[in-house]
Amino acid sequence: MDASEWNIGPVVDAAELVAASGLFDSPVTERGARAFLGMPGHHLLLARSGDGAAVGFVSGVVMRHPDKDAEMFVYELGVDEHFRQRGIAAALLRALAALGLELGCTGMWTGTERANAAALATYRSLGAVVDAESVFIEWDSLDTSFAPFKTPNSP
Repeated sequence: MDASEWNIGPVVDAAELVAASGLFDSPVTERGARAFLGMPGHHLLLARSGDGAAVGFVSGVVMRHPDKDAEMFVYELGVDEHFRQRGIAAALLRALAALGLELGCTGMWTGTERANAAALATYRSLGAVVDAESVFIEWDSLDTSFAPFKTPNSP
């Protein structure tokens, strides 16, 4: 399958995301798909084969800070293993960057694991600079015992 046999476009229907669940880390629910698609600044592009089947996706979030221009955060990128090494991931990132430009973004960024050689190679092939000094911090769950959410009068 070459680039003439697939196309990239936005998702507007939650059912299409549910049907593409195999591309994601976990099954997509109708509720989750609707919530994502309804959030301002959240975007999801699908790569579809000639028959309309989803073969890859990229999701992005427009982020803005008061002292910076808007940037596109690449939330996730995935391509079905049977369709890798065909330029789909790069095409998805180019499409997301084009959307970011349309929306006024001046940059794009993401994070990945140091061992994710395929992702790093794809990002580098598109001119990205890999910042080996950055560290990502994660909280797997937030609940009321998380200190920043306690108010001064809470027990």
